[in-house]
Amino acid sequence: MNLILLGPPGAGKGTQAQTIATKHSLVQLSTGDMLRAAVKAGTEIGRKAEAVMKSGGLVSDDIVIGIISERIDEPDCRNGFILDGFPRTLAQADALGVLLEQKGKRLDAVIELKVDDGILVSRIEKRARETLEAGGTVRADDNAEALKTRLMAYYRETAPLIGYYFAYRKLSSVDGMASIEQVGAQIEKVLAEGKRT
Repeated sequence: MNLILLGPPGAGKGTQAQTIATKHSLVQLSTGDMLRAAVKAGTEIGRKAEAVMKSGGLVSDDIVIGIISERIDEPDCRNGFILDGFPRTLAQADALGVLLEQKGKRLDAVIELKVDDGILVSRIEKRARETLEAGGTVRADDNAEALKTRLMAYYRETAPLIGYYFAYRKLSSVDGMASIEQVGAQIEKVLAEGKRT
C-alpha cells in the first residue's frame, strides 16, 4: 500500500503517518530524511544533492525524485510506503506518477486532512505557550507569523494537488479537526474501503 497524506502545516500529517506506518508495516518516507541519508551514504544522487545544499541552493525535483526512486527500491519498502512532505507541487506529482509507473507500482490513496486555518494558528500559539511554560524551547517556526507564511506557501504550491488527485480518483478527505484517534479511525475507514475496490 502506497500513500500520500496532504494537508497544511500543523494538520497532524506526521502524527497520523507514524500511526499508519506502524499499524500497516509501511515505511514513512520523509524527503528531508532521505536526502540526508543519501548524502551520508555517498550515493551518486546523494553527492549531487550535497553539492547543491553546500552551495545554499534548493535541491531540484530531479534529484529528489532520484532519491525517492532509490529509497523505494529498498527491501523495507516492499510492503509499501507513506510519502511525507512530497509531492509539494504539480510538477513533482507528475514526476512521481511517472516514477511509480516505471517501477510497476501504484499510488493507492491520497488522504487530505481538512482543517480550519484559524484553529491551526491557535493550536500553534497554544503549543508554543505550553512549551514555554514547561521551560522548553519553542521551535523557531512555531509561531503564528511563521505558520501564516507556511500556510501561504502551502496554498500557493501544494493545495492544487487536492484537485489533481481528485481528478485521478485517488483523493479522500477526512476531518483533520477531530481528535487524533478520530482522525486515525477515519483514515482506517478510507484504507479499508480502498482495499475492497
